[in-house]
Amino acid sequence: MPEVFSEHLLRDRVVLITGGGSGLGLSMAKRFARLGARVAITGRKPERLEAAAGEIDPTGARVFARAADVREFDQVEALVAAIEAEMGPVDALVNNAAGNFLAPTEDLSPRAFDAVVRTVLHGSFHATLAVGRRMIERGSGGSIVSIATTYAWTGSAFVVPSAAGKAGVLAMTRSLAVEWATYGIRVNAIAPGPFPTEGAWQALMPTPEVEAQAKERIPAGRFGEHDELTSLAAFLLSDAAPFITGECVTIDGGEWLGSGGEFNHLTRVPREQVKSVMRKMRR
Repeated sequence: MPEVFSEHLLRDRVVLITGGGSGLGLSMAKRFARLGARVAITGRKPERLEAAAGEIDPTGARVFARAADVREFDQVEALVAAIEAEMGPVDALVNNAAGNFLAPTEDLSPRAFDAVVRTVLHGSFHATLAVGRRMIERGSGGSIVSIATTYAWTGSAFVVPSAAGKAGVLAMTRSLAVEWATYGIRVNAIAPGPFPTEGAWQALMPTPEVEAQAKERIPAGRFGEHDELTSLAAFLLSDAAPFITGECVTIDGGEWLGSGGEFNHLTRVPREQVKSVMRKMRR
């Protein structure tokens, strides 16, 4: 896809992306760097972050990579302090770190539910609080974008922990958009439909049949492309969107309007067949 933005759209912005070592997080990091940003990425696997940093900027001059567990606020605070010591004040945050898997809810353990919700909701709050406090103290304003999902408002079968966590992120987004507007901080969200990524695709599209069913549900007749989402994220973070706050922008080819509940179609499959597929996914 040809570049639609000026190469200076995010010039000298310091942007922190959680879950930035792979998938959509890495795609956003690479796009932001091409648009002039200095990019900080974090995740739980140092080796993945190191490889990602080399893809974002082989010189290392415009990228910062450090492992942190967003579920632990102390680690997030230390991360942000380290970023600012090396790159300067964080101007923008993308809450992208997440966890998800398909599972019949009656088979979920409390620990599995907790792991997803703590990553999705607590992790997004921790990063937002750590970055937001510094923005407020400096009086600099800033922009925060969280990656939500369309089933944050519709709900969806078989992904209850993710749906609950993302619904919380959406509520946080809308709440802070009002509360922090006085500080010049814009808070928005993006609700993607299916965008192929290595990790999520293995967890959520386990068979060719499930993938085909998912595509059939999208009125546009295809899955999303990473450049389409990174364009939206860059726009929301930039000075091109100064009056947009509290918004959740859907980018799903019409999927949720066409059917709603991203995995609800699996309820029409015999339940033992669904459970058999999901058991194979966990092996």
